[in-house]
Amino acid sequence: MSIVRVGMIGYKFMGKAHSNAYRALPMFFPAVWKPEMKAICGRDAGGVEQARVQFGWESAETDWRDMVTRDDIDVVDINAPSDAHKEIAIAAAAAGKHIFCEKPLALNLADSIEMLNAAEEAGVKHMVGFNYRFSPAVQLAKKLISEGRIGTIYHFRGLFLQDWIVDPTFPLVWRLQKEIAGSGSHGDLGAHVIDMARFLVGEFQEVIGMSETFVKERPIPSAMTGLSAKGDKDAPLGAVTVDDATVFLARFAGGALGSIEATRFAPGHRCTNSFEINGSKGSIKFDFERLNELEVYFTEDAVDVQGFRRVLATDSTHAYMDAWWPAGHTIGYEHTFTHEMREFMLAIEEDRQPVPNFVDGVECQAVLEAVDKSIEERRWVAISELR
Repeated sequence: MSIVRVGMIGYKFMGKAHSNAYRALPMFFPAVWKPEMKAICGRDAGGVEQARVQFGWESAETDWRDMVTRDDIDVVDINAPSDAHKEIAIAAAAAGKHIFCEKPLALNLADSIEMLNAAEEAGVKHMVGFNYRFSPAVQLAKKLISEGRIGTIYHFRGLFLQDWIVDPTFPLVWRLQKEIAGSGSHGDLGAHVIDMARFLVGEFQEVIGMSETFVKERPIPSAMTGLSAKGDKDAPLGAVTVDDATVFLARFAGGALGSIEATRFAPGHRCTNSFEINGSKGSIKFDFERLNELEVYFTEDAVDVQGFRRVLATDSTHAYMDAWWPAGHTIGYEHTFTHEMREFMLAIEEDRQPVPNFVDGVECQAVLEAVDKSIEERRWVAISELR
């Protein structure tokens, strides 16, 4: 088995998820080239060293510039905040490293295109982190659509609902600052729904949207990790410069209609990443909070037994499941990252681009920006206007 030596930039929420995936991959997918966890990088020397020990990395760095030029690194994994993606990715490409980058690819479309061009000119492999594609139930949805089993697609309805910042005293974490995150719920959550729609239904043609920031100021945090933060309710306030919620309508190039909603202000919804697709022969429903299940409906069923049925996508016939547990034994969020890294390692082994890659990241960014433009100008915006 060949070894792929990985250097990772970022060590918090996504850093832990990626590290777990790299460690699980050779245990459950032994035929795939093995990732070797060579170096982890972060600005806080104490924090990154603690992560190195906890996650199982060989060494630690505090300057990503040193790491991307190391001779013992084949892959650069970027899960730092969005404002760092472009500079790191371009430097990694120049150093001849394959690149895995979390979504959204960059702060804006122009930067995303620069990253794609740099990776393609360098001839390296590039992948973007849309992990939800790699749920077995979503893969089953893709299979049913590709085989024409729900017919011509008419509708896509997608939601990504969370509630972790409903409390107005929750601190001003970096995800609420445009200069670092690029956008709020739209780019963080909506990007996943946009990618899911592109994966299952096809390209977007035009969009129109609206957004709102419900809490305009929040306390400055004293510390933050992932989606959690610490702060004094009496701390000075800082401006929230991103959206709290964005909703938009879409028309797809294939003729289907779409509606997409992303919000962090939906009490009771911890991580409701869901979609429903309606076609001429049936419908499909998915909710990541029940990630092992796909609901399907077929119009060809006998009238007296028609209705949505629950399919538990855990049999060995379903994507990836022959590597895991016996039928009916479910998997979780972390497994989507293992499947994602499997695709990345296979692509390197087979000398092809992984899917999804920076092209998908650019297309997603184009839709995000088209929605922003439509909100600003209060009109329908064609995706082609962004080119």
